[in-house]
Amino acid sequence: MHSRTRRTPEQLRSYRYLGPDDLRSFGHRSRQKQSGFNTEEFAGKPVIGILNTWNDLISCHAHFKQRVEDIKRGVWQAGGFPVEIPVMGLSETFMKPTSMYYRNFLAMEAEEVLRTYPIDAAVLMSGCDKTTPALLMGAQSANVPAIVMPGGPMNRTSWRGEQLASGSDVWKFWAERGAGRMSCDAWCQLEDHIAASPGHCMTMGTASTMTALAEVLGMALPGSSSMPATHSGHARMASSTGRQAVDLAWYNIRPSEIMTEAAFRNAITVLMAIGGSTNAIVHLMAMAGRTGTPLTLAQFDQISARTPVLANLRPTGKYVMADFFEAGGLQALLAQIPDLLDLTALNVAGTSLGDAIKDAEIFDTDVIRTREAPVCATGSLAVLRGNLCPAGAVIKPAAAEANLLKHRGPAIVFRDYPDLKARIDDPSLGLTPGHVIVLQNAGPLGAPGIPEWGMLPIPKYLLQQGVRDMVRISDARMSGTSYGACVLHVSPESFVGGPLAFVRDGDLICLDVAQRTLTLEISDAEMDQRKADWKAPDAKFSRGYGKLYFDQTTQAHEGCDFRFLHADGSVDPEPGIY
Repeated sequence: MHSRTRRTPEQLRSYRYLGPDDLRSFGHRSRQKQSGFNTEEFAGKPVIGILNTWNDLISCHAHFKQRVEDIKRGVWQAGGFPVEIPVMGLSETFMKPTSMYYRNFLAMEAEEVLRTYPIDAAVLMSGCDKTTPALLMGAQSANVPAIVMPGGPMNRTSWRGEQLASGSDVWKFWAERGAGRMSCDAWCQLEDHIAASPGHCMTMGTASTMTALAEVLGMALPGSSSMPATHSGHARMASSTGRQAVDLAWYNIRPSEIMTEAAFRNAITVLMAIGGSTNAIVHLMAMAGRTGTPLTLAQFDQISARTPVLANLRPTGKYVMADFFEAGGLQALLAQIPDLLDLTALNVAGTSLGDAIKDAEIFDTDVIRTREAPVCATGSLAVLRGNLCPAGAVIKPAAAEANLLKHRGPAIVFRDYPDLKARIDDPSLGLTPGHVIVLQNAGPLGAPGIPEWGMLPIPKYLLQQGVRDMVRISDARMSGTSYGACVLHVSPESFVGGPLAFVRDGDLICLDVAQRTLTLEISDAEMDQRKADWKAPDAKFSRGYGKLYFDQTTQAHEGCDFRFLHADGSVDPEPGIY
């Protein structure tokens, strides 16, 4: 980083707002003084925008009120001027139909905040699932220096002597309750224990996956993504992040210089090595689209085929994120696979990936496995092709029962989520463990927002028989904390006339993960006839954000971003400056 010349105060973006001796800058300075700041507190200093996604409905970010003060402390220490800017919080728990529906909304807000205000560098306060990709997407498009402060996972917790995992154990115990093996009282007790502190899910779900990828992409301080939210080191990390943001501002290090094609390849490799969430594929595709980086689903599959799974973390493995942190964290895992990474990739700390991991070591080889004893030799995620998913579909083999990875069975079809909810437990359907459960109209436009409905429920009468996994297919996503033989992101989705729309009860479907195929066993002529008979559903919105979403959202294999926000080759060297 420091091979380039440090900028002078007059070269900062903020100087053009606050520095000149003119009427407009007089107004800017006087309003800063109105807020109680003296001239010497902001004049000639980098302005560091702290984009805070805190709100009272995101318990994952409950500690952000304090963390923003920790960041400010670091900014002041480094000679910068911190300004907190609240932006839309994306609550995975409370936003309906799904926080994914609003990922692009936050990305747009972040981009415009960075463009319009006198910000020389930004700290992106992220944690809960969609906040990390959304803020990174906005920062990419604005291309103002930026750094991620990962929110950190919640504390480990236990109940009745058993260690719990947020998300993963919700599904497990819900299945037990459906099977009649868990009382209502016990279920209510579990509710008191499953989420025991601020911080995002402590499994290797989407939140932990995306903050880990932010680190390996070079956009967060080395070692920052593994640290639990309530650990005292987390406050120190936040302060360090604030200090580093000032350095990024002085040297004008932009996301486009960090998030390169090599960085994206590293991110895909690490996604596979940590047994990360399938959702990361959609987010990485969207982020790559913001910069014009050529990524394809085939690259994910190719990298998966050569990368061992080394993180023994739930839902794929045994442990939770606090164990991962104490075992050495992400850096220790990366040090096991240097030959699979581009170690020259740069980061916001001003060093390279190789520098960041050179002294890392594992302190518990059951939590972070060595190459000689991986959780899985390869194949964390798999991309499927076939006449049912011509643009691709995704499955997480490591989280499924092995006997279902090659399966042929008759379909039972649900036209949408309300239909699934109403009929799935009806014994007259006659579902057996050999059936394939199919959900339509759960994709980017069909739901809308491609919600986390993909871990389709198993009928209660099968749960009572001990069945815990079945082949399930949808154009939805599933929570990164989920598990099972769930085929996801079927593309193109059924709502736009993808082949998933043409599946009927009783059709035979063949899944073969080893061959990477998903096939609807009907003739081409029959497929063509069903397509000709299909009628497109009406658009769901005629105005507002919903209409923008419907008009512009791409399919899952393209990242579900807005088309007009993809990189178009133009470069704005000084965004927001007049």
